Amino acid sequence: MNVIHVEKLTKRYGARLAVNDISFNVPKGSLFGFLGPNGSGKTTTMRIMLGLLKSTTGTARVFDRDPWRAGRSIKADMGYLPGDLRLYPWLNGEIAVSLFGKMRGRDLREEGGRLLKSFDLDPRVRVRNMSRGMKQKLGIILALAHQPSLLILDEPTSSLDPLMQACLYDELRKRVANGCTVFLSSHSLNEVEALCDQVVILREGRVVADATIESLRRRARRRIKLIWKDGSQAPPVPATIMEITERRSGEWSGILIGPADEFIRWAASQPIADLSIHDPDLATLFQEFYR
Repeated sequence: MNVIHVEKLTKRYGARLAVNDISFNVPKGSLFGFLGPNGSGKTTTMRIMLGLLKSTTGTARVFDRDPWRAGRSIKADMGYLPGDLRLYPWLNGEIAVSLFGKMRGRDLREEGGRLLKSFDLDPRVRVRNMSRGMKQKLGIILALAHQPSLLILDEPTSSLDPLMQACLYDELRKRVANGCTVFLSSHSLNEVEALCDQVVILREGRVVADATIESLRRRARRRIKLIWKDGSQAPPVPATIMEITERRSGEWSGILIGPADEFIRWAASQPIADLSIHDPDLATLFQEFYR
């Protein structure tokens, strides 16, 4: 079952095309990454999925319902963290959890209290006195407290320190293990690689990649560093085995093109003092999609 289904979705703002005929599916129980540079159409797509914008053409369905027409029922089982989180300055953690519980018709004090402790947020501090990281933690808590079956998170680790990032990752993995679906927009390639099962990459309003992280790893190429012996003249490297990306005195960096055994046979006959072959570089592959 797909919790989110987007098909041939297009959104225009006058003459400007923000989203151009995009399609993808988000399976139930997945940790789904949504990547792309600023202006690629990520936020517009998410606002359509939330029922905050109406598409020009195409469809977006959440829980097999139209967010524009059935937004209220969809949001009852959805948690959302916006990228531009804004909270009333008089709120504190305790009041916010209580208020959001009344809005949702549920008592969130037990789960909210657990999350406040888990994210080490003092429930008595007012928003006006919170740091950016504290506000972000409160936004995450309010998105999670009603234990929704779908989470849509826009840059959730923004302003979080590494310890709190790890806390969030652990929380999300536990929820997915219990059937929750997480749709995560992020600028952090390392974050998506570490956390997500599948990823869609947007560029200029179009989908340029829709694949599992594992399949992308198989496409990613290994990085190589060569250090030449003192006084040696570096020979030409066959273009079929290595692409040189940087040349410095006595040291070259590049990307493995062909099979590793072919490169090793060539390297064994060269005046090389040292070499290293690194794991497949998924970040470099992502950057290629952005170009």
